[in-house]
Amino acid sequence: MASKPASPSRQRPRIVQIGGRQFVSEGMHVRLWDDFYHRALTMSWPTFFGFATSVFLILNSIFAMIYEIDPHGIANQYPKGLAGAFFFSVETLATVGYGDMHPQSIYTHIVATGEIIIGMGNIAVITGLIFARFSRPQSRIKFGKHPIVRTIEGKRVLMMRAANMRLNLIAQASAKLHLMRLHSSPEGFQIRRIEDLKLVRDQHPLFVLSWNVMHIIDEDSPFYDAPLEEMEAKEAALLLTIEGIDETTSQSMMARHQWSIKEIRWNYRYADLVHRGEDGINVIDYRIFDDVLPLEEEEQKAT
Repeated sequence: MASKPASPSRQRPRIVQIGGRQFVSEGMHVRLWDDFYHRALTMSWPTFFGFATSVFLILNSIFAMIYEIDPHGIANQYPKGLAGAFFFSVETLATVGYGDMHPQSIYTHIVATGEIIIGMGNIAVITGLIFARFSRPQSRIKFGKHPIVRTIEGKRVLMMRAANMRLNLIAQASAKLHLMRLHSSPEGFQIRRIEDLKLVRDQHPLFVLSWNVMHIIDEDSPFYDAPLEEMEAKEAALLLTIEGIDETTSQSMMARHQWSIKEIRWNYRYADLVHRGEDGINVIDYRIFDDVLPLEEEEQKAT
């Protein structure tokens, strides 16, 4: 028997960006309770509080209708009817209990007991999710807009710039650089190959300000004598990942960034971030962090 196709609401497309290119997924079953914990941690704060408030209002509305099955079960109910039952439910679910309205029948006592049990669980879940969202380590590492290729000490170097925007210590920082591009086998099988690029220094013991991550373009580098047009045809992209331990929270943190091959600037240099002020103090200017400048003619000839 052929299976029924999933409803359109369960096949909501998702957009994933890889190497500067967008991929739209189709045919994935997306339901509210699938991987709920991950969704609760990754949704925006307004969406999270909107969802929590909606659950709270819906739950109280349901219990208000249950209370109204016994119209005389709530003493001093005000206002009468569904509105008064809703306010009583809010007080019960939140364990406030002002004392004016209270159960006066066995039925209402039983319903209130069940609501308190559910309310305690609801408060525990929401509190736990809020704590998890606040305690989740967030990196504030900024990456330069453009990688550059220039000559340093007679060698062609691919360079990317990163900065720790918190200006605190990230200990045991490590960097990994990968090249992603399409590869076709002799049989015509096409795959997206991920190649590791060797870095001049892949460890930074005291990552506080900025870090220039460098890869030497030598005979072992996939960029060596590789035509730029060929790289673009293979949809090449760079992926830089930086990991370390935040000294403030003692938690591991990770940041990553992708650049398409078109974003590389050849025969350019980064603008100098650090200059000495009039009072002799070194100043680092992050306003020019993304600025790249063309090399002088002599340097271009050397490159």
